[in-house]
Amino acid sequence: MKQLENILKAAKLGEQTEAALCSFFKSYKNVPHPPKHLDKLFQTYIQLVQKELESPTEFGHFHAKERSPFDFYAFSLDMFRPLLDFASSKVLGEENLQAIDAAIKRNENVILLANHQAEIDPQIICLLLSEKYPHLALSMAFVAGHRVTSDPFAIPFSRGTDLFPIYSKKYIEFPPEKKAEKQHHNAKTLTAIEELLKQGGLCVYVAPSGGRDRFDEKKKVSIAPFDPNSVEMFYLLAKRSPIKTHIHLLALSTIHLLPPPSTTNIELGEERIASYGPAGLFFGPELPLEDITKEERKARSDALTQEIERMYKVLW
Repeated sequence: MKQLENILKAAKLGEQTEAALCSFFKSYKNVPHPPKHLDKLFQTYIQLVQKELESPTEFGHFHAKERSPFDFYAFSLDMFRPLLDFASSKVLGEENLQAIDAAIKRNENVILLANHQAEIDPQIICLLLSEKYPHLALSMAFVAGHRVTSDPFAIPFSRGTDLFPIYSKKYIEFPPEKKAEKQHHNAKTLTAIEELLKQGGLCVYVAPSGGRDRFDEKKKVSIAPFDPNSVEMFYLLAKRSPIKTHIHLLALSTIHLLPPPSTTNIELGEERIASYGPAGLFFGPELPLEDITKEERKARSDALTQEIERMYKVLW
């Protein structure tokens, strides 16, 4: 740890950044089985954060995971693999998962309507799937809020992920003068999703809540409700795609590995406290692409949220 502290000071990242990274390092090194190359891993991470502070990466409306000359995908998995208690983790809905995997291999598409808990959800999902479903793990793309494409602490991991960057409803009006620009950005991102769906073989993860689940005042996890407009948009994308596109629910449990702060923060640089434990994924059956009226959208969205809550309780 002393060596890492010296590396941090030498990097001259600023007092606030240094304190945040130290907090993350201290929590991480207490996991039961830290990697043997821990110092080298974190030294690389510090260097990547430093580069982002000096020259931030610009993300397009679709960002393909970067594997060369530096393998950001492998780096991300190496960073978060030690947090996972694989033996106690759960992957449920195996029959549905097999159907999803088979659809992707047939060059069809799948949209996963899911809850969202940790900043590292993409990496945890890939880690839990990569042994039995390596093709699916590599085929997944994630609709991601602007935080993971603008926060220098998160960007090194985002660069190793297939992403569709978007502004969530929680941030789109902050600041107010940027609202139209952000709406235009989101429209172009949806166009990018539509174009890739036309090619087939795409598995898209999206959290229609627009944010992470959080602990309530009783320290229980509160599932963030789906937004009806977001749900409707992805149903519409599935129906319009010339390549057959399936929609499934995915309930996940990752919150204990890297919990979000108790409140939604507009500013970047939130505290990150890592811990060791199990995670869980529960893949639901395919949802029908039925036509509904505008008045029925909220009822459908609420029903999907309730089903996610039911599936989540099974995980725990």
